[in-house]
Amino acid sequence: MFIGRQRELKRLNELYESGKFECAVVYGRRRVGKTTLINEFIKGKKAIYFTALESTSQENLESFSRCIMHMGMGIESDVVFSHYQAALDALYDAAKTERVVMVIDEYPYLADAYRGFSSLLQAQIDSKYKDSQLMLILCGSSMSFMENQVLGYQSPLYGRRTAQFKIEPFTFFEARGFHSRFAMHDAAVIYGVTGGVPLYLELMDDRLSVEENIKRNFFDPNAFLFEEPTNLLKQEVRDPANYNAIIRAVATGATRNAEIASKVGLETSAVANYLSSLIALGIVRKETPITETAQRKTIYTIADSMFRFWYRFIQGNAALAQSGMADRLWQIVEPQIPVFMGSVFEDICKQWLWRENAAGRLPVSFVKLGRWWGNDPVRKQEAEIDILALDDGDAALFAECKWTNDKVDESVLQTLIRRSELFTYGECAYYLFSKSGFTRGCEAMANREGVRLVAFPSFLEYEGG
Repeated sequence: MFIGRQRELKRLNELYESGKFECAVVYGRRRVGKTTLINEFIKGKKAIYFTALESTSQENLESFSRCIMHMGMGIESDVVFSHYQAALDALYDAAKTERVVMVIDEYPYLADAYRGFSSLLQAQIDSKYKDSQLMLILCGSSMSFMENQVLGYQSPLYGRRTAQFKIEPFTFFEARGFHSRFAMHDAAVIYGVTGGVPLYLELMDDRLSVEENIKRNFFDPNAFLFEEPTNLLKQEVRDPANYNAIIRAVATGATRNAEIASKVGLETSAVANYLSSLIALGIVRKETPITETAQRKTIYTIADSMFRFWYRFIQGNAALAQSGMADRLWQIVEPQIPVFMGSVFEDICKQWLWRENAAGRLPVSFVKLGRWWGNDPVRKQEAEIDILALDDGDAALFAECKWTNDKVDESVLQTLIRRSELFTYGECAYYLFSKSGFTRGCEAMANREGVRLVAFPSFLEYEGG
């Protein structure tokens, strides 16, 4: 069953219906569902699907030749074109008079195997393909390669694309399509430990409890996810040991470059380079307070919550799992899940706000959203705001998110309003998000102050402005 990606699918079909040459670039981290999207799109269409190999130029040419001859020409043949130019010419012949989709998956492998391929493809687009009915799709998982060597200004293919699709992990609301039996709270935890990655979501069974799913997929040494983060790193980077150490440092609380460098025993300049690569891979994110641009306030956090879960709970406890002590490992992990879910819940609340913002259901129509932290000069202490959303004028939306088993009381609301007074926005709106609801005192205060209260179980139904 195909889930989500309706906007991307709609746009791909619009490109297909144009009838003219199109070149779509589809990229995103591994496991995120790029191939699934493309396969859904090409159903019922004349398509040539070639997956490049991490191999030699000759072996790729042989495989490319067979795909064009069989799927493009409809000929069962062992003929191998003498050169990539001949293969691309044959592709042009196939698409001169009818719509043909040509998919090159794992494009970085092909471009690496034959270094001149991008230039050859550029020349072919300019001289022939632009007058054909070919729809070309270049797909790849190497984020840096696709952004720099395909989409970047220095690439021979720069300016030849007609659309690009950066495929991201699912939001919580999209991920709900995988599981109908999970209660909302359980669905949120499953979303957190999978990071919204489709392949990982598919591994979860909504007939089982959260505990059983985590034990089966993370605590079993034979399970796919038991070593997944390190396996992914080995495919993407050359020295995974240092990357492993840096991710673990960030996952366990180190947030600044110098702090991370001290924890892993590397120079800050080296750590900065590693962090840049991890940001490009979508594993780490760089944050500054939403109202600031000063680099000195920059912190680093784990963007991928599956990585955060794994490096926080699995890597350091692997011996327990390998010894068959899954129950003991669960006793360690379970009490810490509410803390782990704090940042996951913030992300879900941000997704909810973006959804409501797009629907025009919020009192402030914001253009950017993020976190804020800084100095409270009145109380002479550091202060944080979970979510601050700003429009392009003088309005702001302040929100706090609480993932606890206790109902949120009025003290949380008082703190949010007090911290909002550190700013001078002309119009302010307030939201409180809670896993477990609100006390009567909080509800009464919210009514007086005009604050919107959103309990997590109602997320899918609530439409609040």
